Amino acid sequence: MTRLLGDLAPRRVLTYPETGATRTPGALPAGYHHLRHSAVVGRGPAAFEAAAEAVTTWRMHRATGARVRADAGRAAPGVTLEVALGAGPLALGVPCRVVWVPEEEHRAGFAYGTLTGHPECGEESFLVELEPDGTVRFTVTAFSRPAVWYTRLAGPLVPPLQRAYARQLGRVLARLAAAA
Repeated sequence: MTRLLGDLAPRRVLTYPETGATRTPGALPAGYHHLRHSAVVGRGPAAFEAAAEAVTTWRMHRATGARVRADAGRAAPGVTLEVALGAGPLALGVPCRVVWVPEEEHRAGFAYGTLTGHPECGEESFLVELEPDGTVRFTVTAFSRPAVWYTRLAGPLVPPLQRAYARQLGRVLARLAAAA
């Protein structure tokens, strides 16, 4: 896993100029792969609260088997984190920084942007919304492109893997919301 927190965190910088672009999913920047995935994860205020808590406290990510190290227990602008997938020496830790959180009563989540040392370049948002009819919807929106040789080499495999992970997050979040 890469070293992220502690002495290295202040030296890491965002690796893309379009900070906050996932706020407007219909107008993602050109020159990147785009990802939009949405899934119903529950119904009613209790499911919304449980899903919002799971997303903003990293519980959703951890429930997929990812390891998350963050300099705060909850998503907030400026929080630096590392999400790692894999085991032992094969684990890949990717550094990110929370760039925005929604400030709406029936919408919760966050977006993080890639920091130097991340194999991709871009931004990803994870949002939970309580719709007027009581439906709880989870949406992942992202734009990214390879930042290092091995993600360039993986080329067309990366977007399907990102879509599969977004679908997995939705299934995990539905399970977590149903437990509420």
